[in-house]
Amino acid sequence: MSFVPPGSGWPGDPATPDTPVARDPAEVRELAAAGRTLAELTARQSVCRACPRLVAWREEVADTRRRAFADQTYWGRPVAGWGEEEPRTLILGLAPAAHGGNRTGRIFTGDRSGDWLFASLHRTGFAALPTSVHAGDGQRLIGARMMAAVRCAPPANKPTPQERETCLPWLVREIALVAGTVKVIVALGGFAWQAGWAALREAGYELPRARPRFGHGVEVEIGYGGAPVHLLGCYHPSQQNTFTGRVTEAMLDAVFARAAELSK
Repeated sequence: MSFVPPGSGWPGDPATPDTPVARDPAEVRELAAAGRTLAELTARQSVCRACPRLVAWREEVADTRRRAFADQTYWGRPVAGWGEEEPRTLILGLAPAAHGGNRTGRIFTGDRSGDWLFASLHRTGFAALPTSVHAGDGQRLIGARMMAAVRCAPPANKPTPQERETCLPWLVREIALVAGTVKVIVALGGFAWQAGWAALREAGYELPRARPRFGHGVEVEIGYGGAPVHLLGCYHPSQQNTFTGRVTEAMLDAVFARAAELSK
């Protein structure tokens, strides 16, 4: 099979065989808006089939697999938000990696970007372990929650504008459900910064009229319900960025140490 069936026993699978499936943008909007709890919402996220190109790609990757993982079963489904239900810090990324989250079923898990990210999160107090290898490995987030702007692995790591728009209601609703406790939001990369800005506005955050330019360490004060919230920019720990030195361990640690300070 090209994906793990819902409710078949995969560690952390939020869905069951009865979880409703969105098959077009209108159904995404309907099912996201009706998600009353994080458990209900993440279950629906994890079975979405609204973007034909992304569904075909994630399942093709799960079928063919990378040689290094040829003996493994791939998740092959959308990767839902993950972490604490009342987080003080949100960490927003672009999309799962084809052989990372699309394989393991957990965002930023099982690839080199995740190796860098979780090591930094562990050093700064946001993660229980310095590694995130697979679902069920004992890793947990501390005071934080992770989510992606697009929930399926896209070809060449580039979702289309239509795919971003289709997935947006999942992000908006998840942000809204946790907004009452959030003090800091970290956007990993310019795409997450852009997509997050639109989602935050729809989720009821008070934002400046113009979106500030993304940059590493950029900090913007926004608000929710009259309380201040801080939006931080962080370069994505992609292999291209880490291999070239555009992102270093010290740079990641500085952003997450600042997030830890602001989230107290």
